[in-house]
Amino acid sequence: MPTVVQRRNKLSDKLWEQIQLAEAKNAGASYAPLKTKRLKDIEGNIKTLEVPKRIKPWWFTAQNGKSCLVVRYGSKTIEIAQGKTAIELDKPEELIRTLEMIKTAVEAGELDAQIERAAGLLKEGFSK
Repeated sequence: MPTVVQRRNKLSDKLWEQIQLAEAKNAGASYAPLKTKRLKDIEGNIKTLEVPKRIKPWWFTAQNGKSCLVVRYGSKTIEIAQGKTAIELDKPEELIRTLEMIKTAVEAGELDAQIERAAGLLKEGFSK
């Protein structure tokens, strides 16, 4: 698979997790998918456990009371428009619809240049 498609799929999966998290918050529930973790005990035996995966929300409430959404690729923030990294939402109810719109744009390849830039910044951090 080309790296562009792999990066698109990675971001699309993370956006899907954010949509699930936002839907759970709206319903008053919590969303914590399970991941497997391998631990070694004192005797040296390796055990596989399922633990909840920690997902940080990509949105926050600004000082003016509006919700702001930031799209991340790894630990890097993606610029949605030139010089703009956050999307300001008037109502919190718009969050899920906005996340779904971004997910379709990512899958259509509209944010490939921004994803490539963020991936390049991540690579630079590993080469130091």
